[in-house]
Amino acid sequence: MTSDSAVTAAVADAMNSVGEGCTDMKREYDQCFNRWFAEKFLKGEGSGDPCTDLFKRYQQCVQKAIKEKEIPIEGLEFMGHGKEKPESSS
Repeated sequence: MTSDSAVTAAVADAMNSVGEGCTDMKREYDQCFNRWFAEKFLKGEGSGDPCTDLFKRYQQCVQKAIKEKEIPIEGLEFMGHGKEKPESSS
């Protein structure tokens, strides 16, 4: 029987990026993050994310693809490195 986290990781790994040229960067970042999360963070050794540079390069690629494909994103807020999760109003 497969665990939920393994299924989630397999699905995320299989998904392509919004920009075809960004898919390899996405997979590289996903692998880096998943390795760090499992091997460091969950063991209490997560003092920093070594994948930040990969994420920033991937983010720039996605932003470029969104502009090129003219995907409307007005009014959307994005989370990422250096951005805090908005507090809930409840």
